[in-house]
Amino acid sequence: MKTVTLIATGGTIASTADRAGGPVNAGVAGARLLDTLHDRPEGIGVRVEDFEAVGSYALDLETVHRLCARIDACLADDDVAGVVVTHGTDTMEESAYLADLLVTSDKPVVFTGAQRHAGAPDTDGPRNIADAIRCAATEGLRGQGAVILFEGDIHAAREVTKAHTSRVDTFRSIGLGKLGEVDGGAVHLYRRPMARRTITAPRLDAGVELILLGLGSTPDYLDYCASSGKTGIVLAAFGRGNAPKGFADRIARLTASGIPVVVASRCAEGRTMPIYGKDSGGRTLDDAGVIFAGALSPIKARLLLAALLGAGADQQTIRAAFADAT
Repeated sequence: MKTVTLIATGGTIASTADRAGGPVNAGVAGARLLDTLHDRPEGIGVRVEDFEAVGSYALDLETVHRLCARIDACLADDDVAGVVVTHGTDTMEESAYLADLLVTSDKPVVFTGAQRHAGAPDTDGPRNIADAIRCAATEGLRGQGAVILFEGDIHAAREVTKAHTSRVDTFRSIGLGKLGEVDGGAVHLYRRPMARRTITAPRLDAGVELILLGLGSTPDYLDYCASSGKTGIVLAAFGRGNAPKGFADRIARLTASGIPVVVASRCAEGRTMPIYGKDSGGRTLDDAGVIFAGALSPIKARLLLAALLGAGADQQTIRAAFADAT
């Protein structure tokens, strides 16, 4: 019999309301979640661990770094075929991507959760947990990195995003598609994600800021980042990687002082590329010393930079890692 470890971290899947119409809070233990399964997978043993039962909006980088270390420790047990992590949906794609970067084992790591809390009569948690357990015990997911299982669909952590605030099929790999699905209790895989690369990082650098650019945004916040000791900047920029006027000059000061600035795109699909000139098109940002994130989303570009800085990477290594990751 294969054995899977389930690590419960809270989130909607582990939340209930204290009273009708009251606030929903996490607190349902992992063993209780397992007891709610209507269709428990046969031939798979499950070990349960509880870890930081909070909403995923309350997690921080240090906590998720510890979670990734715990996942790796569980997978080091020869008897464990894979790990399931129950997690809130708000930041699930971020924790899953960090697991993809930091967990060294090639055994399956499957994140899942729910959009309807555990006290709701139509909660989607039990089915998601059962399907995630099946995925974690599947040899075909070995070596494919962390994935998210939700509403029967399997998505690569690097590619997936939460696309809807409340629908149960919220997770989508926009422009790329899912890796596979669970149908009738059977796991079907249709494609493999890009080659996985891991990082050994003793910590995650929490000094990396993410800035969303809008029409007419000013670069003033960059001055705050420089004066307050921020260690890296990721810009969620326009289109191919362009910014409003004034950004190139301020960025040049940051990069000259050794602070890496990564430019990702606000767009859900496509790659960044330095094409446009003048102030502050991609070419001038390139001249100012930015690192382009390719097809990596701004949210995940921030996590990659935090991991690289936490590993003590220099500018050349950071550039190479972003070129390699995308």
